[in-house]
Amino acid sequence: MALEAIQEVARAEEQAKASREAAAAQAKQRLAQARKQAGQILEQARQQAQAQVRQMMAQAEEQAAGVTRETLEQAQGGCQQMQRQARERLEQAAQLIVERVVNR
Repeated sequence: MALEAIQEVARAEEQAKASREAAAAQAKQRLAQARKQAGQILEQARQQAQAQVRQMMAQAEEQAAGVTRETLEQAQGGCQQMQRQARERLEQAAQLIVERVVNR
């Protein structure tokens, strides 16, 4: 009976050891899977962030192009107005010179 009890305890210890080893192996495998999934999630987040950055840059470039067009149009309008004013003054100056020459 004592021998059976010792054998039973030995079997129980072996089963416990096997269970611990199996649990450790399973934990190691789960950890590896979790790390792999974390890497995949990180890469996916990185790709999404890059896509958002590209989209935001495209929008910013589009807005900048619009502002540039508006600024150029305003500048062109201002230049045209200045040219008209200069032509008007040139005609006035020419008339003034003609009047002075004629009146001498």
